[in-house]
Amino acid sequence: MILTSRRARKWTIGVASALVVVLAAAYPLLQVADSPTFQFFGTLVNRVDTTEQVVALTFDDGPDPAGTHTILDTLKSRQVPATFFLIGRDIAAHPGLAGDIAAAGHEIGNHSFSHDRMIGVTPAWVADEVEATDALIRTTGYAGEILFRPPYGKKLLALPHYLAEHHRTTITWDVAPDSDGTPDAATVERAVVDQVRPGSIVLLHAMYAGREQTRRAIGPILDRLKQRGFRFVTVSQLLAARH
Repeated sequence: MILTSRRARKWTIGVASALVVVLAAAYPLLQVADSPTFQFFGTLVNRVDTTEQVVALTFDDGPDPAGTHTILDTLKSRQVPATFFLIGRDIAAHPGLAGDIAAAGHEIGNHSFSHDRMIGVTPAWVADEVEATDALIRTTGYAGEILFRPPYGKKLLALPHYLAEHHRTTITWDVAPDSDGTPDAATVERAVVDQVRPGSIVLLHAMYAGREQTRRAIGPILDRLKQRGFRFVTVSQLLAARH
């Protein structure tokens, strides 16, 4: 009985020790998966190191009827180009809106088909997500380079490896005022204006019905950054400034 009890304690201690080792090893991987500045394979860009007063404005998700035309009208009124990272399923649901983005001359990037977190996934699943969305983007009439932004910014092994093999750039951000909730317009505006620096990539979520506050902030953001001497470019144009 005593021997059995000792064995049980040793087994429990061994399992606990193994769990500690696993968790200790997993924590750095989770940090990499969430990092906007590092991935194991290929090229990742969250901003460009430049002295030019240039900034790239980007929008994630959609297209969606609630926000697409409002955003496009605001950009047109101030003659500002932007980069839209669109979701494949939303393009399929609203092809006309996606076509309007392309027709307005904006850059379109790939934000996956399903917007699922792309960690712990198979290479085949990654390929399907990326390639299906690429094909839908081409149906809009957009003919430029298709950059990729991971949903929620999450990436670990299969996604970066696929993108590296296909010479694709992963785009993240260095300014994201509405990624953790739905702040009011003044808060979004203030965060962007305070945080932007030359070469910044700004991420906004303004497409869906619940993002009206972000949509209200876009015009004031553009006006205030222009007053500070910033010029707006697409992400591809920003990347070209590196050379």
